[in-house]
Amino acid sequence: MSAVAHVQVHPVTAVAWTSNSTTCPKDFTLISITEDGANANFTRSFAMKSGYYLCYSKAISGGMVVADIQLITDKDAIPHGYCFIAEHLEPKATVSKKKRVCVRVVPVGSVDTAVLDIKLTAKSKMMLQHYTYVGDIHGYVLWCKKGHFAGPTPKAKPRRVSLDMRALSLERPSSPQPLRPSNHLQESHGRLSHRRHSLRVKDTVDKPADSSIQGITALEGVPFSLHPKFDIQPKSTLNSQLNNIRIKSLQDIENEYSYTFAVEEFAAKRTRPTLSTPSAAQ
Repeated sequence: MSAVAHVQVHPVTAVAWTSNSTTCPKDFTLISITEDGANANFTRSFAMKSGYYLCYSKAISGGMVVADIQLITDKDAIPHGYCFIAEHLEPKATVSKKKRVCVRVVPVGSVDTAVLDIKLTAKSKMMLQHYTYVGDIHGYVLWCKKGHFAGPTPKAKPRRVSLDMRALSLERPSSPQPLRPSNHLQESHGRLSHRRHSLRVKDTVDKPADSSIQGITALEGVPFSLHPKFDIQPKSTLNSQLNNIRIKSLQDIENEYSYTFAVEEFAAKRTRPTLSTPSAAQ
C-alpha cells in the first residue's frame, strides 16, 4: 500500500451547490476550476442568467461526515440513507434536476472511512489516481477520494477550583497567614477565646469519623423510651391472669352451645289452614 493511503486527512462533512463565492457558505470550498483547467461553472443553457458551482466543507464541528456520494437521474429513486445536497443560490438561479448529487451523511464515530476529497474534470478520458469515479453530470466528471480519516482531537475542559476547595488541601502553606481582625479579638479577650476553644473541641469529638454529614441522624441526642401503650406488665400479674383462664372440654362446649331445634320441628309439624270457597259453603 502506498504512503498516500496512510496520510490522515480530514473528511468531507457537507456538499452543496452555490452560485458564486458570495453565496458560498462559510467554511465551504468552492470548486471553480476543474483538474484539467476548465471552468467548473455548471451553465449549459442560454436561458440561465447565472450558473452554479459545486462546493464542499470539512468543518467537523457538526459531528457528521459524508460516507458516500452518488449521482442519480430524475427517474431514479433516491437510495435509502441518502439525501440531496443543499442549494445556496441566488434568488433566480436554479439547478438542473436531470442528474442530481446525493450524499450519505453519518455520525463521525459510526464509520472508519469517509469521503476525503472531491474533484471535477471536463474530459471524461482523464483519470485521477487514488480517486473513485462517481459519474458524468452536465459535461463534467465527478470524482471522490475515500479512505481513513483523522477524527477530531478531544480537548480537555479546564476545571475551575474554587477557593473553598483549595482550602481543603492537605498541603500546609509555605508562609504564615496574616492575622485577621478576629484573631486580634481573640488575643485581647482571653475568656471568650477559651470558651470558643472548648466549643470547638466538643464539636470535633461529636463529629463522626468520616467528618461527613451522613454520620448525623435525626435521632441524635433524643433519649430512648418505650411508649406506655407497649409497656409489658409485671410477670406476677401476667401469671395470675393466665391461671384464671379455664380450659373447656369438648363436652362443656357441646353443653354450652347445644340447640334442640324444637322451634323448627314445631313449625314444620304445623298444618296450613285451608280457606273455604263460596261454592263449598252452599
